[in-house]
Amino acid sequence: MLTPAEAEQLILAALPRAAQEDCPIAEAHGRVLRAAVRADRDLPPFDRATLDGFALRSASVSAGGRQFRIQGVQAAGQPPGRLGPAADACIEIMTGAPLPAGADAVVPYEETLREGPRMTVAPALAVAPGHAVHRRASDHRAGETLVSPGTRLTGREIAVAAACGCAVLSVSCRPGIAIVATGDELVEVAAAVAPHQIRRSNDYALRAALVQSGYSRVERFHLRDDAAEMGPLLHRVLAEYEVVLLTGGVSRGKFDLIPAELERQGVRRVFHGVNQRPGKPFWFGMGGREQPVFALPGNPVSAYTCLHRYVLPALATAAGLVLPPPRRIALAAAFTFRPRMTRFLPVALGDGPDGRRQAAPVPGNTSGDFSGLVGTDGFVELDPEPEEFPAGWVAPYWPWA
Repeated sequence: MLTPAEAEQLILAALPRAAQEDCPIAEAHGRVLRAAVRADRDLPPFDRATLDGFALRSASVSAGGRQFRIQGVQAAGQPPGRLGPAADACIEIMTGAPLPAGADAVVPYEETLREGPRMTVAPALAVAPGHAVHRRASDHRAGETLVSPGTRLTGREIAVAAACGCAVLSVSCRPGIAIVATGDELVEVAAAVAPHQIRRSNDYALRAALVQSGYSRVERFHLRDDAAEMGPLLHRVLAEYEVVLLTGGVSRGKFDLIPAELERQGVRRVFHGVNQRPGKPFWFGMGGREQPVFALPGNPVSAYTCLHRYVLPALATAAGLVLPPPRRIALAAAFTFRPRMTRFLPVALGDGPDGRRQAAPVPGNTSGDFSGLVGTDGFVELDPEPEEFPAGWVAPYWPWA
């Protein structure tokens, strides 16, 4: 049976790269950039004052000059003025304003005394060329890449793009995602529930996690364990959606009809089963339109864990996002797991005695007990061997958010 790493590689190898589209900058938050944002001019584009004060020639101060004649005011947003030829000339200047031609330094208000049209600098003040001046192109040169493709856009990157005049950004298209919950035992949340039935929760949980991860086009469906009903609905979602997630019906029972029906619909099976707990029956294939089909186990913890371990990283990678390796974190307490299979162990993060983050095991009851995840921050991935994991054991950590 496949290891999680092998399953992950098969998924990534099968998924095509997402298409790209142009997106207005005001709507680009959370999108994955596909074309670099480059500086359209030098940054800053001019020598600019970094504080309020007086622009002057530093050589005049170095030569002993202490009194200066104020010839005008240079405000931010105004074209740069020109300093007069006299050695004692200065211009009052505001933070962010262009440095006047002929000046090479700015003296702050706090180091001066103003009397009408004249200004006196402090007796012991030394002023070097470039003092309180942000030099042109000292941050970046025109044409330099400032935000690379494969970056998820936040306010920081959007600010850079705006400063470079990028009113439209090239980003990955967001796929339409269908979530299909299967099972005769499932009823809608607000419906009356019989003793032998359970309320639908998987599709709500998966949709919430997908929306939180930036996927806004997510629709929910329900299928009964009836082969005659499955065909039309699966045909529809495979025709209309770029990603299909199913929960339930993928194990080995008599009513686990999903794998056979998917293959009848032309979905090519890539694998069925991963040596892991929870989530051993996990199924993955590719539809006729080259869209991924993830068939997750029906147990809530299994489905939610597989979504975070496989589905979300795969969709992000297909969008062009450059993902770092999973963070590694130490267990705060010992944990024992006998079966020789990978264990996805829910954990709660906290600070250890040395101030470093640790992961406290929260095993939960069963993979059907969703409430056991409340209060946890994610899960660690424990190898099939050893069986005993002492406190301090370091393992890959996958966050829920």
